[in-house]
Amino acid sequence: MLIHQRTLQKEVSLWGTGLHTGQECMITFKPAPENHGYRFIRTDIANCPEIPALIEHVVDVCRGTTIEYEGNKVHTTEHVLAALYGLQIDNCRIEMSGPEPPVMDGSSLQFAEALVAAGLQEQSEPKNYLVIDETIEFHDPANNVDIVALPLDGFRTTVMVDYKNPALGSQHSGLFDLEQEFLKDFAPCRTFCFLSEVEELANIGIIKGGDLDNAVVIVDKDMSQNELKALAEKIGVDSSQLVLGENGILNSRELRFKNEPARHKLLDLIGDLALLGMPIKAQILAARPGHASNVEFVKQLKKYADRNKLARQFQHEKKSGVIFDINAIQKILPHRYPFLLIDKIVEFRLDEKIVSIKNVTMNEEFFQGHFPGNPVMPGVLIVEAMAQTGGIMMLNGNDNIHDMQVYFMGIDNARFRKPVIPGDTLVIEAVMTNRRRSVCRFDAKAYVRGDLVCEASLMATVVEKSGAS
Repeated sequence: MLIHQRTLQKEVSLWGTGLHTGQECMITFKPAPENHGYRFIRTDIANCPEIPALIEHVVDVCRGTTIEYEGNKVHTTEHVLAALYGLQIDNCRIEMSGPEPPVMDGSSLQFAEALVAAGLQEQSEPKNYLVIDETIEFHDPANNVDIVALPLDGFRTTVMVDYKNPALGSQHSGLFDLEQEFLKDFAPCRTFCFLSEVEELANIGIIKGGDLDNAVVIVDKDMSQNELKALAEKIGVDSSQLVLGENGILNSRELRFKNEPARHKLLDLIGDLALLGMPIKAQILAARPGHASNVEFVKQLKKYADRNKLARQFQHEKKSGVIFDINAIQKILPHRYPFLLIDKIVEFRLDEKIVSIKNVTMNEEFFQGHFPGNPVMPGVLIVEAMAQTGGIMMLNGNDNIHDMQVYFMGIDNARFRKPVIPGDTLVIEAVMTNRRRSVCRFDAKAYVRGDLVCEASLMATVVEKSGAS
């Protein structure tokens, strides 16, 4: 069934104070045209600049996700974006009279309720889903974080948190149906922090707009009355308002759900996933996620999406185990027989790694004159096949691919380990090691039946073709 994009029927506004900046802000959600996505508009800045809510604009992940475009920032985007994504709204203009959305009660509930009250409007264009058809993994061993996306014809996500703290312990939560569960089971879940963190957060100049009504503070240490008084002065509240509580929560506040912290982490994850710029069809499993890991995971999804976009552009017939076949390669590279030296691309991670296949046959042009009677593939042509493989990885980062050309600038540490003969299948792996604007360096290795036959480090640049418009 074709599912169409959504926007709002009318605009709606909310007013409040930003959690970290402490600045007051009016936020107004407005309808937007098809394929517009989410864009913040800073009405407090001259010319009202727009900041697209996209992963490439993330500049800070300290206790929230901050985006910046052309010098203009929006702090703590995750709760607003979670409300939009959770309600499956695709297009919205988000006007703000300050640098940070109001924190409200520390959840997405008031944003979501306002959006529902404004009404949802179906549009004529279909949703542009990112369909995950292979396992995508993010691992951060240093922080013990794992996030995985698995193929699924729908959207589900499960989150586990474990803070090794008696007041919180291990918790998990799962969302299986956005339509049925998001508004009532996840949007109300508030942000939280530990009591031991509060003073440090205040010292570094964030949580300026935080108070006891917009965050759940988990008691993870004993504090004397004098210490509580000093903390109250630090965060600007009356010391009589601070009581350690008997349920492990400051002031004995009641949780809205037994696993509210885990649910809030899931809410944050949804808000950060919204920065992909398209809805996702996948099952996402996350262990101990935070904004930093969420952002890195979404960057991986973005590369996967870009690769799939390019595959749809050049590879019209989907083939198992093939990213680009020979017909697609000829649309990408300018080379032709006898100098087109790769047959297909079987693995491709944008700006990271690419793997090509070259089937070496006796019909190759060069075998007629290179060691007749004892045919051996010229080493320089193996290097050229490596170069063409890397060239695809470079060119596919450009939207105007047909106006661009790859020129090689250097070949270092080339080594030829074993001869390549007719009947061999070359598997060429190129890994990007450095990229600065239009110049990149990558290491390439060629294998036959698992044995290394050639390796080299290559440097190249992408330039515009002469006469290209």
